[in-house]
Amino acid sequence: MSSLHDFATWEPLLRLLRAGTTDRLSAPDGRVGGQIGRYAWSVPLRRSPPPPGRAARFEDMQDEFAAVKRVQSALAEAGEDSVAFVAELPPAGKAVLHLLCSGPAVEPGIGGPHPGALVLVEDAVPEPWRRMPEPVPGALPAPSADPAALERTLRERVPGSVGATEEEIAAAEARLGIALPGELKALYRVTRARWDDWRDDQEAADRLCDAVGCELFPLDDLYVADAASRRCPWRFAAKEAVLTPPDAAVQGLVGSPGWIVFGDNGGGDRIAVDLTPGPRGHTGQIIILGHEQNTGADLLADSLTDLVLNGPADELPGRRAEQPPVVAHVNIRSLASVEAAAHAGLEVLSIGVWDRAPLSLAPVIGLPRLRTLTAYPGTLADPLQIAELTELEFLELGPKEWRVLLDAGAVPRGLSAAAIVAHGDRDPLAATALANELLALWDRPPITRTVVEGDLR
Repeated sequence: MSSLHDFATWEPLLRLLRAGTTDRLSAPDGRVGGQIGRYAWSVPLRRSPPPPGRAARFEDMQDEFAAVKRVQSALAEAGEDSVAFVAELPPAGKAVLHLLCSGPAVEPGIGGPHPGALVLVEDAVPEPWRRMPEPVPGALPAPSADPAALERTLRERVPGSVGATEEEIAAAEARLGIALPGELKALYRVTRARWDDWRDDQEAADRLCDAVGCELFPLDDLYVADAASRRCPWRFAAKEAVLTPPDAAVQGLVGSPGWIVFGDNGGGDRIAVDLTPGPRGHTGQIIILGHEQNTGADLLADSLTDLVLNGPADELPGRRAEQPPVVAHVNIRSLASVEAAAHAGLEVLSIGVWDRAPLSLAPVIGLPRLRTLTAYPGTLADPLQIAELTELEFLELGPKEWRVLLDAGAVPRGLSAAAIVAHGDRDPLAATALANELLALWDRPPITRTVVEGDLR
C-alpha cells in the first residue's frame, strides 16, 4: 500500500482542517473536501491575515505548507498527479478519509473534490480541436515580404550575432516536419538566438528583442501551434466554436499545422508565422495567439519584414460577431428562451441560472450541428428530451438530471465526454458514484475510492 493511503501522511492536514472548519463540520453530515496536486492544492483552510502593515510570509502558512508537502511527496512516490479527498472529522472518535483518484478517464476537478469532465471515448477531443484549416486558393505572401531586405536590416541592427547554418535550419525543418518560409530562414541566418551565444550579455538579448519586435525563440525551440499545443479541459473546450468570417485575415482555429511559433510578446502571448491564412490574409503573415484565448489569433503584421521594419499594427482588427451566434447562452441575463437560441447553425447551447418555469428542449431537437448542451440543475422541464439530440458529443447536467437519464436507459451513446454540475458543497461522494455509473457505460476506468481511518488525538 502506497504511503498516499497511510493515515499518518494525512494526519497533520486533517488536524488543521478539524481546527479550521468547525462551522462546516458541525453541520449535519458535515464533511470537508479538497484536492492536492504535485504543484498546487485547494483545501478549505482560512488563512489568518497578517498583522497590519506587513504582507503575508511563509511562516504564517508554514503548518499548511508542511502538511500539504507530505501528501505531495506521497503523490510523487505513487506516480499520481493529484488526489481528491473528503474527510469526516468528528470532535472525538475516528476520522474517516475518502481518497478519490481519478485515473485516465477523468479530468481533474476545479478546486475541489468533485470530478472533472469524464472522457468517455479514449483520446477524444472536442470538435473545435479536430478542425483543420480551410484551403484558401490563391493566397500569396504580402507585397511587403522581402527576405533579402529583412536579413540586411537585421545584420545592421544586431551586428556580430551568431547565425544558424544551413544544416541547423534543415535540422529544424526536419524536426518540425515543415519547410520554413524564406523570411524565417533569413531571420535565423542572422541569429539563432541561443542564450549561450550571448555569454550572459543581457543587453545583447535586449537589442535582439528591439530589433525583431518580440522575444525571439532559439531556432531549436520553434514549434508548430497545432490544436494539440493549445490544451483546454473538455468542459471548457466543448463550449468553444471555430469561426472564420469571409473577410477574416486569420482563420479562427484552435491551432494549425501552418502556425510556426517563433517568439513571445513578453506577456505569454505567442507570435507565429501563419502559412494557412484566412480568406483576406497573406501567406507568411505574422499573428499573435493570446494566452487567455482558446481559439483564433490576431493579425500582427502582413509579413515578418513588415514587423521588423514597421513594428506591429497600431490597431488589431476585432473579431466580428456572428449573427445568429453558434454558441448561445440562455439565462436570466442573456437569451430569454431556447426558441431564441435555435437555428440551423447552433453548435453549443448553455442554459444557466434561471428563475422562471423549467425549459423545453423541443426547439433544438433535430438541429444538425448541436454538439454541446450544458444545463444548470433544475432548468430542464423534461431531461428525457435529451435523448432526441442525436448529434451531442458533450453533455453537462446536474445529478438529478443524470439520474433521470440513467434510470431510463436514455444516456446518449454518441457522447465523447460528459460532466456533472455540482455547485457548492453538494455531496462529492455521490457525484463520484454517479460519475462511475457513466464511465461504466463506456467501459472506462472508474474513479477509485479508498477509505482510510484513524484517530486524531
